[in-house]
Amino acid sequence: MIVRDKTNSFALLFAWRGTILPKVFPALMVGVLISTLLVYLATQHYVTAPAVPVIGFTVFGVILSIFLSFRNTACYDRWWEGRKLWGAMIANARHMIRDSYVLNDAERTVLMYRVMLFSHLLRDRLRQKSHTYDHYQAKVQLTVEQWEVLATHINPPQYLLELTQQDLAALYKRGEISDIIYSMLTKHTVAMGDIHAGCDRISSTPLPFSYSVLLHRAVYSFCLILPFSLSSSLGFWSPVIVALIAYLLLGLDALSAELEEPFGLQENDLPLDAIVRGIEREMLSSLNESLPEPVSAHRANLS
Repeated sequence: MIVRDKTNSFALLFAWRGTILPKVFPALMVGVLISTLLVYLATQHYVTAPAVPVIGFTVFGVILSIFLSFRNTACYDRWWEGRKLWGAMIANARHMIRDSYVLNDAERTVLMYRVMLFSHLLRDRLRQKSHTYDHYQAKVQLTVEQWEVLATHINPPQYLLELTQQDLAALYKRGEISDIIYSMLTKHTVAMGDIHAGCDRISSTPLPFSYSVLLHRAVYSFCLILPFSLSSSLGFWSPVIVALIAYLLLGLDALSAELEEPFGLQENDLPLDAIVRGIEREMLSSLNESLPEPVSAHRANLS
């Protein structure tokens, strides 16, 4: 996710890194070059390009803007829902910090480390990455067999929640915690499962492919005929207007494609590394243990 100082409007106006412009720049230049070429040929009286009928061009533009707005809204909703789910994960971890004081120190420490490991595993699942967390094995008190299963399980975060729930149930059966305490802690494991399911829903259900392809082709087709429609009426201003309109349409199309998958590693995706590290630091602080450094932005990009 891009992190920038928004107080400098002048720098924001000419920003390049982190914007959508580098991705649409080649297509944008094609439209500008076509428009410039048409203006040159017309002024030199070499050829006169037939103008696109105004009515057809206008109807095409109106329909395109409606569908592009709908797709952009749908993609932003997916991005925002993903951020709300990880915000709920942060809140649930903080609730666990406070509510777990009813356990003894050893059991509380294990539970806290399992929540930390769960956040790491969920992030890796969403980004389709795999990391080793051997330093967590002793902290979360898993047997060698359980740790091997966790490493090869089809859904490691879910398996870790199952083990956590089994241990809480064992404490309740032995009479070490009351039914009220068991229900309170179970509520938090259920909440983490709901967060997990919500993130999986976003990750595994993109927008319909045919819809995305149709709109993508429509945007590029519109930008291709844009120079032919404007060159005859705008003259030398045609390349400038074509550049501005094409930048808006191509930029919205490319930005929607980024926001559609909010858990990735693109510049406008959610900073899951920073969120997971923040959860880890707060829980370690509650355990009075040393804290890792917070994740900082690299070249204005917070991963």
